[in-house]
Amino acid sequence: MAAATITSQGQLTLPKVIRDLLGLKPGDRVSFRVREDKTVVVEPETLDLRSLRGTIKPKRRGVTLEALDEVAHAAGAGQSRKHR
Repeated sequence: MAAATITSQGQLTLPKVIRDLLGLKPGDRVSFRVREDKTVVVEPETLDLRSLRGTIKPKRRGVTLEALDEVAHAAGAGQSRKHR
C-alpha cells in the first residue's frame, strides 16, 4: 500500500507507484472526488475539448468582392497577353 504525508502547507506528493499507475507526468493535474462513504477517488484530469470552446479566436481573413474582382481581372489579363 502506498502512503503520503501531508505537509504543513497542505500539500502531498503522490507516491511514484501511484503516478506510474495513473500515467501522470510533472505538470499533469489530478482531480479528487469524495464518495458518500468518505472514500477519496484520485483521477487524472482529462482535457474536455468542450471546455476549450471560445478560448481561441479565429482570424477571419475575408476578401471583398472588389479585391476578388481585381485578382480575377488581373489573372485574366495575364492569360490573354500570353496567348497573343
